[in-house]
Amino acid sequence: MKQKASLFKRFLTYQKERYPLIGYFFLIGSFSFSAIAYSRICRGITEFVSPDKFFVCIFNTITLFFILRISDEFKDREDDRKYRAYLPVPRGLISLNELKYIGIAALIFQLIITSLFFSKMLFLLAIVYFYLFFMSKEFFVKKWLKRHQFWYVTSHMLIIPLIDVFASGFDWLLENEKAPTGLLFFFAVSFMNGIVLEIGRKIKSPEQEEKGVLSYTFQLGTKPAAIFWIFILLLTLILALTASYFAGHSITSYIALISVFAVCTVPPILFLIKQNARNSKLIEYGSTLWTFSMYLILGGIPMLIGLLK
Repeated sequence: MKQKASLFKRFLTYQKERYPLIGYFFLIGSFSFSAIAYSRICRGITEFVSPDKFFVCIFNTITLFFILRISDEFKDREDDRKYRAYLPVPRGLISLNELKYIGIAALIFQLIITSLFFSKMLFLLAIVYFYLFFMSKEFFVKKWLKRHQFWYVTSHMLIIPLIDVFASGFDWLLENEKAPTGLLFFFAVSFMNGIVLEIGRKIKSPEQEEKGVLSYTFQLGTKPAAIFWIFILLLTLILALTASYFAGHSITSYIALISVFAVCTVPPILFLIKQNARNSKLIEYGSTLWTFSMYLILGGIPMLIGLLK
């Protein structure tokens, strides 16, 4: 009988498929940097937080999203077993029990590091976990949420602005300041970015549709789903422009946001013309490009420019 590979090797394969650390490091790193930077810009501060605050913030946000990934493995296990046998858990690469202990280890490291360095942040971290617990239980109304997709997506995307609140707290909370008003719009943009990513990765060409696997093209129709994604992106743009206003950004930021929006609308237009797997994948890439660019434009780049002056 062939010996099973070590947990470490199997976990490396798992993370490549379900949580590619290198890609997420850059995306979540920009997410964390921009949340802190935007908060400080709104407060009129041009210097960034100390490196220890930033590194603890990044460690926490990356592991939070990883624990969220593990939570989803448990939440979706029945559907994955029935309809997505090719995924790591149902095909036997790694077990839910193994992922559970890995997730617990990540949580323990979070608590230790946060307690040792910035214990004041434990309160915001607890709020995130409180919501994550109920989200993992589908708020104890699983059947109702499955029948009402709008509320399902809305309830699950709220975890993103909550993590944003936590990340930005490494500025305002640790400095005993009131959270700036503009953060409300930054959090709203984070929420909408989650929607953009969620819909963008579930717009499929007819040949990509899988039985039992949710897609917005199946629910709304192939072309209406692409149009709906453009509409959601437009709403996100409006919120991002408003967040720019509260941060006092220059006209350059407005032009940059509108330009990225224009670029990201190209894939769904191509998909409307030809519904194939290539154009479907381009929409998913467009979702990532928008999210990454928006965070940098709102917080990251203005802060870096200020630091270089």
